[in-house]
Amino acid sequence: MSQRALSGLKVIDLTRVLGGPYCTMILADHGAEVIKIEPPQGDEVREWGPPFLDRGEGVRDASYYLGANRGKRAMSLDLAQESGRAVLLRLLDGADVLVENFKPGSLEKWGIGYETLSATFPGLIHCRVSGFGADGPLGGLPGYDAVVQAMTGLMTINGDPSSGPVRMGAPIVDLGTGLYAAIGILMALHERARSGLGQFIDMTLHDTALALLHPAGANYLLSGKRPAATGNAHPNIAPYETFATATCDIFIAAGNDGQFRKLCTLLDRPDIAADPRFVSNSDRLAHRAALKSTIESALASHDGATLAITLIRAGVPAGAVRPVDAALESPHAAHRAMVADLDGVKTLGTPIKFSRTPGGPAAPPPRFVQDQDAILAEHGFSPEEIAALEAEGAIRRTRRS
Repeated sequence: MSQRALSGLKVIDLTRVLGGPYCTMILADHGAEVIKIEPPQGDEVREWGPPFLDRGEGVRDASYYLGANRGKRAMSLDLAQESGRAVLLRLLDGADVLVENFKPGSLEKWGIGYETLSATFPGLIHCRVSGFGADGPLGGLPGYDAVVQAMTGLMTINGDPSSGPVRMGAPIVDLGTGLYAAIGILMALHERARSGLGQFIDMTLHDTALALLHPAGANYLLSGKRPAATGNAHPNIAPYETFATATCDIFIAAGNDGQFRKLCTLLDRPDIAADPRFVSNSDRLAHRAALKSTIESALASHDGATLAITLIRAGVPAGAVRPVDAALESPHAAHRAMVADLDGVKTLGTPIKFSRTPGGPAAPPPRFVQDQDAILAEHGFSPEEIAALEAEGAIRRTRRS
């Protein structure tokens, strides 16, 4: 851990579910000490299964939790209690970053909002992840990935005319918010090196979803025309979609005229490139249906996986459409260390690869309150104080039902 890019960074993580935990997992992957503080009932995604991992002694954790919480240390606090808030303040002493996703106003109600904390910890970077922020017409409302996908247009550009709007299969808004939050924290740390001061980072699912509307958002802002769902086809480029072959679908992404001509040559069909309907990208977009039919007729006798590799090696972007299991079990995923085994817990790897300070999964996701006594002792709590906190209900040994 001492050789990782964020070694020495202390992060207090008050987040649950996905956006916030995904952010702090990224930081943990690269050496940050992340102390995950769960509410008395625990992070609810521990129950978002099946599948579940049996962790012994009647304890199980869902894959949803395991996939976003590796490399962290875990304890629990009831912040509704004054004694729980007092513990948090001691944990924040020496911390660099606080990440939380309480409903806006909750921490302020308890007297531990940013304005209060920054007076005591001027170097603290406080990142809040919320649905819509604290103010504005939707301020204070809760945010949920699929709901925000619906509200921001993302669903309407997914699917096709026959399906109607479709939720994206990955929780892209939650994940994107976690990624943007991690980027924002690193920016704030960089600025703090100059000013010596922390600051508040206001991350919302709403803003992230709108920021991810590319190219649909850019197309609308320039043309004034409402974007429509195009299925697997790209709204601005052709051919850029799935095509059937003799064995499987493949995705061909010929992003310019040169790649399109090379595709036609490799298929031994130079006549397609010479067809007046298909000479330029604009022509191909205007005749997209005819283009797809023509290309698929040329692909009908090919093995898709073999052809896709041939095309991409020759400079035409293409890939066979594979299910998740095949992708995760591929030789290249293994070569890139994109699946890790952490003491029997399989997890995805990190896509961030450094030359000098390698990162990646370092420890399995923690059990509930796994590190509680050690964390409290490191922050000066005596065994008697810990016992008193437990007696008061500020900390727990098991999850509150």
